Order: sequence, then structure tokens, then C-alpha cells
Amino acid sequence: MAQLKIAIVGAGSIGAGWAILFASAGQRVALYDPELEQRESVKSRIGERLTLLKKHGLLEESIDQVLNRIDIFDELALAVSGASLIQECGPERVEIKREIFREIEGFADREAIIASSSSAIKPSDFTDEMKYPERALVIHPGNPPYLILVGEIVPTPRTSESVIERVREILESSGMSAVLVRNEPKGFVFNRLQGAILREAYCLVRDGVISARELDEIMIKGLGKRWALIGAFGASSLNVKGGIRAHVARMGESYYRMGVERGEDSPWTPDLVEKVASDMEKKYPVDNWEEDVLERDEALMKLTRLMRELGR
Repeated sequence: MAQLKIAIVGAGSIGAGWAILFASAGQRVALYDPELEQRESVKSRIGERLTLLKKHGLLEESIDQVLNRIDIFDELALAVSGASLIQECGPERVEIKREIFREIEGFADREAIIASSSSAIKPSDFTDEMKYPERALVIHPGNPPYLILVGEIVPTPRTSESVIERVREILESSGMSAVLVRNEPKGFVFNRLQGAILREAYCLVRDGVISARELDEIMIKGLGKRWALIGAFGASSLNVKGGIRAHVARMGESYYRMGVERGEDSPWTPDLVEKVASDMEKKYPVDNWEEDVLERDEALMKLTRLMRELGR
């Protein structure tokens, strides 16, 4: 991909993280923040993170080469002019995002894509007054974006398909996995999954089942360790010979009853199981179960060795 200009509006932790991701991928970054303190400190903060990335072998170029691609602006109009993608990183409030988007659109080039880093707010809620809403959407990163390399693309019903594909291309060329989130669910997918785990975790501590620190031990050394390598559906595919369908036959009723205890009535219907299984079997074919389990175990061995080195 030819070098692009990426404008980032907001120089807090997410904005600085986006700057690191895009500049490390060879893009020009125009970073704007209305606060003088943020503008004056952001290059130093970015430099510190780049130093750590270099230390751990995660930065191919020199720190100065990456920093030299990042320019700091004190005027929004100058920052967004000529940008292909404008990434808003303002406060998580609808009225503020609506105002920022209004200002950005007033200065941006007609073909510029305007995206928000919102963690939970539906993009339709703050793009409804835009003149050209077909170029607006959410690109929600994990924090920090240069290490949590997945971006949720959340379009509105009015976002054009060409904008969605262009965003996917920009993210993937920057080293991110781009995933499309449909229907604008509150919290999107990343935070809905995180929220579901945290809700149950708080309930278990409240009910005297386990302490907070012990629960995190289960996450770090158990679920999180496994999910980091193969994901939740991947774990289910490889836990039982026969894949997802066999796992549901063995554990589906128990999981359903656990949900009922929390007031949730969401059974895994045959149609839903078929939808999940047919998708996951493209990655983990049932006939290849033994080989996939061995590959999983070897990956876990490597991760276990690394965790021991880190004292985890």
C-alpha cells in the first residue's frame, strides 16, 4: 500500500497507541489534541513505548524513523487536511463525539474516512447529523492498539461497502486483524465478551465462591492461556473428539443451566450449533482432530515456557 496520511484526533493513550501502530507500519501520522499538555507530552510518551518495542524485537526500524513520521498539530483543520483516514479518540460521550465529528467533517477532504475509537457507543448515535454519513463508522481497537492487534469495524446502516473494505485494507496493511461487527450492538463484540466474563466474575466473588485473586489465577493459567492461542470456539472444537457438535452434546445442557441460574434463557439451538460448527470446521476439521490437538498442545508448551520466564 502506498503511504497514507492518517489523522488522529486525541492524543491520550488510545490516540498515542494508534499513532504507534500506523507510524510503525510506514504511514504518515498527523496527531491533534486541543490540550497543550497532551500535545507537548505525546511524542515523549510514544518514544517510551517505541523503546520498549525495540527492546523486545517488535520494531524493525529505528525509533527515530518511526517518530519522524508523526507530526503534532494544534489546529484540527491542518491535521485532517489531506488525510485518507481520520481516527477520532475523544471522550466516550455521544454529544462530544457528535460535535467532534461535525468539526472534522467541516475540514476533512470529501473522500476521507471518518472513524471513531468508541468502545461501546453505536456509531449511528453520533453520525446522524453528518452531511456524508456513508464515510463514517467505528474502528474499535483493544488497548494498546499496537499490541492488541485486532480492530472491530462497526459500520452504520448508511456506511458504504467501499468504505468498509478500504478500512479493512488499511488495518490489515498495518498488521491488524480486521473483523466486521454487524448491527451495531452496544459494546460491539470485544467489550460484550469482556463484560460477560466480568459480570460472572463479580457474581462468583459476591457469592463467596472464590476470591478475586484466585479467579484471576484461573483466567491467567487456565482459560486465558488457552483462549490466547485458539479462542473460545476453538477450545470447544478441540476439547472433545468430534468437535463443536460433540462438545455441545456433552456440555450444552450444563452451560444452559448455568445461564438459567443467572436469569438468562439462551439455549444453544440446533440451528445455532450448526451455524457455529460449520464455520469452525473450516479451521478445525473433525477428521484432523488429533493433529490439531497436538498442535494446540505444542503451542501451550511454548507459552508455558514463556510464562515461567516471566514468573507467571
